[in-house]
Amino acid sequence: METSGAWLKAKSTILLATGNPGKIRELKAILKPLNLRLLTLADLEGKILEPEETGADFLANALIKARHYAQASGYPALADDSGLVVEALGGRPGVASARYGGQNIGDAARNQLLTREMADISDRRAKFQAVLALVGHGESYLAWAGELAGTIADKPVGEGGFGYDPIFLEPSSGLTLAQLTLEEKNRISHRAKAGQALAKDLAKVDAFLRDYEDK
Repeated sequence: METSGAWLKAKSTILLATGNPGKIRELKAILKPLNLRLLTLADLEGKILEPEETGADFLANALIKARHYAQASGYPALADDSGLVVEALGGRPGVASARYGGQNIGDAARNQLLTREMADISDRRAKFQAVLALVGHGESYLAWAGELAGTIADKPVGEGGFGYDPIFLEPSSGLTLAQLTLEEKNRISHRAKAGQALAKDLAKVDAFLRDYEDK
C-alpha cells in the first residue's frame, strides 16, 4: 500500500483539534508524509471554547473534541485523546491524565505528585495510550489507537517532551521519553503508533475526506 499521500486530494484540509503545543508538534511531524493541509486552532478566526471531556475512555473523549471543533470550524477535525495508565493505581490517571491533581497545576507538579504516590510501590508498570479520531459531518468517524508500554521512573529526568514524559521509562532505550529527541519519540510513541495506523488507512481517509468535500 502506498503511504506517500498520493491517494489524497492535493492539500485536503484537516484541523488539528488541540491547543496543546506539544501534541501539535508531534501530530505535524507524524502527519508530515501525508499530502494534507494542516490547520491549528490558532489559524482560525475567533476563539473556540474547549469542550468538556466527559467520556469514559480515550475514544469517547477524542470524539467529543473532534465533533466539537469540526462543527465549530467547518473543517474535518482530527482530535487526540491520550493518557498515562498505571497498573498499580488501577489504571489511573487514565482519561483524567490532563486533570490529575487539579485543573490548574502544571506538568512538573503532576509528575511530582505521581512519583510521590508511587514512592513505595514496587510494581512500576505503566503504558501510554492514544486515540486519534477524524470527524467530518454527522456521526461518522475514523479512529486509530496506539500504545507504548514502559515503567514509572523514581523521579523526573530529561528536558524534552511534555506531560508525563519525564517520568516514563521506555524499555528499549532505558531512557525517559523526555530524554529522547522528537524524532526518536515519534518512531515509538503511542501517538506515533496511532499516526502510523492512520497512514496505513489512506484509502479510508481519502474516501472520508472526499465524502466531506462533496457535501
